Amino acid sequence: AMDAFETDEDDEARQARRGVFDRRLDPTEQEEEEEEDKDDEDRFENEEEVNIEAFDVPLREWIAQERTRREIQRKFRNFLMSFSEDDGDDGDDGEGGGGDNDAEAQRARRRKRKNKSIFYENRIRTMCAANGSTLEVSYIHLMDKEPILAIWMVDAPRDMLDVLNEMATRHTFRLFPSYGTIRDEIHVRIADVPIMDSLRDLRRSHLDCLVKVNGVVTRRTSVYPQLKMAYYDCLPCKNRLGPYRIEEMSTVSSGPGGAGGKDAASMHAPGSCSACGAEGPFKLNATLSQYRNYQKVNLQETPGSVPPGRVPRTKEVIFTNDLIDLARPGEEVEITGIFSHSYDYHLTMKSGFPVFSTFISANHIRKRGDVSSASNLTESDVAQIMELSRDPKIGQRIVDSIAPSIYGHKHVKMA
Repeated sequence: AMDAFETDEDDEARQARRGVFDRRLDPTEQEEEEEEDKDDEDRFENEEEVNIEAFDVPLREWIAQERTRREIQRKFRNFLMSFSEDDGDDGDDGEGGGGDNDAEAQRARRRKRKNKSIFYENRIRTMCAANGSTLEVSYIHLMDKEPILAIWMVDAPRDMLDVLNEMATRHTFRLFPSYGTIRDEIHVRIADVPIMDSLRDLRRSHLDCLVKVNGVVTRRTSVYPQLKMAYYDCLPCKNRLGPYRIEEMSTVSSGPGGAGGKDAASMHAPGSCSACGAEGPFKLNATLSQYRNYQKVNLQETPGSVPPGRVPRTKEVIFTNDLIDLARPGEEVEITGIFSHSYDYHLTMKSGFPVFSTFISANHIRKRGDVSSASNLTESDVAQIMELSRDPKIGQRIVDSIAPSIYGHKHVKMA
């Protein structure tokens, strides 16, 4: 009996290490969660469409409203479930011919409709297979299907990414209910932004907007834990308070002790205890609090883009979560992120008036050498490659494509 007990203990320990213990422990609780998810999906399906383009308040206040957030999430969910790169090609199928040709065209259309709506869901499956937390969304795709979301993404990226990350996380957990034991959040990364800005051209008008810059990484720091979700202990009554969500930018400052002379822990401490009413002191519970990975890099203008007689300019870029260590010093990268600012204590003391330093909070990173890499191949590219691989003369075609203006010398081209 004792051996059987130890065997059960080992099984439970293994399940806990794999992150599935709490889900298998209480089937009733799991069924309740599934019912709540199903009810939430039904509400998304049955809700009437809201005209989110008609608003008379500032954009960030409009996005913060619950009705607007749900409509944005509904549109983004439909985008994830319905986007296909072949959306504009349906009208060309089945034209001309008859009989067998019409039947074949109908079967082709049915296959296309069946395989449609899986572009981003395939990306989600690939991401989950690699235990990742990054869902790369093309800005061009978003502009084609949901232009209002793409426009707002540029004007209010921080608010929009907060809404889209929540929807992407829920949609991923709907496809893979147990994936929450591996990753607690899915991050939407915006790629293929069409406009490239120069580091020296970033001005006040770009503040809190989505920008895309390129440059060479000259320096990067180690990876540090940044406070993400804070718990506090009330010292007079030992009551535990929290969690309190800490925004990424609220802990970014330069000066002694952080912004305003306070550290991040005391900055976000509650005003009073909900149990005893005391106004402190409060101590950060470092064990229960949650953290995100945090890293700083310096991005310098590429030598070819610097005007004659000028010194290359440098901008500080912040990497968080799964973006850390994606770029190494010496590599040329394209970075899409939010152009932000924070209070700079040293510049203020030097200037005699309040001064803010600027930096870029990275959302997406692409190395210049990755533009043609296998990870960026589309479905049509993969299909074309597979078709070429079945050609028995593919080797000869590759040789003929090398320096076609030079006749002969096949042995040199094959070397």
